[in-house]
Amino acid sequence: VPTAETLPDLPMVLVQLFRWLSNNYSDPYVAGLLTFVAIILPAFILWYNRKARLQTGEPLEGEDNHIPNLPIPEDVDHIPLAYTRYSLEQMRQRSKDFYTLMSKRRTVRFFSDADVPVEIVQEIVRTAGTAPSGAHKQPWTFVVVRDKETKRRIREIVENEEEINYSRRMGSAWVDALKPLRTTFVKLYLETAPYVVFVFKQVYGIDSDGSRQGFYYQEISCSIACGFLIAAIHFAGLVTVTHTPLNAGGQL
Repeated sequence: VPTAETLPDLPMVLVQLFRWLSNNYSDPYVAGLLTFVAIILPAFILWYNRKARLQTGEPLEGEDNHIPNLPIPEDVDHIPLAYTRYSLEQMRQRSKDFYTLMSKRRTVRFFSDADVPVEIVQEIVRTAGTAPSGAHKQPWTFVVVRDKETKRRIREIVENEEEINYSRRMGSAWVDALKPLRTTFVKLYLETAPYVVFVFKQVYGIDSDGSRQGFYYQEISCSIACGFLIAAIHFAGLVTVTHTPLNAGGQL
């Protein structure tokens, strides 16, 4: 894979490649086409590599300060660990009790529209925010939607895209895998459930001076936080369905 360090050598390599192709292919159009491909492919690899590094927050080669890394100050006060040492028997029982609780969790697609006090949802989101994250950047935003009209609009956007997903985008294997679950593009729960919680990944943050703040392992961090969120919802006595709206992200 070409890197920033090898870029200065690429022009000479391409010239030599074109000469070699010209000597081996009598048709200059074929030689030109192959040289064009040889130009496009390294450029695409460099673009894709750059995009992947931006997504993970890794510094770009030769551009360590492209997105400034603003670490937590070394002299910041840390919250001490409040550790309770349990006996082995207590640990066995607690791990068993927690498994028993979590094993009763189910994905639910039919919800009651009964109201839930918002402070319960706030505490659940606070719990999700305690999840570990890359460099403790906490690269997530939780948005809690309660307004009925907004939920109706969300459902409309999602169902429009999901109908296309089920009919064309996902393919027969994916659709067949969903048949035992009896799911369709109709997502009534997006309107019925009292709350819809969006989890947005933050690719970078903005510092007080307007500069970008690098975040790391955003998707992994958000995934862990979502695990905390689902567990907290279940622990509170509520239910969930995890929904990933394919191709609807931009509109939402």
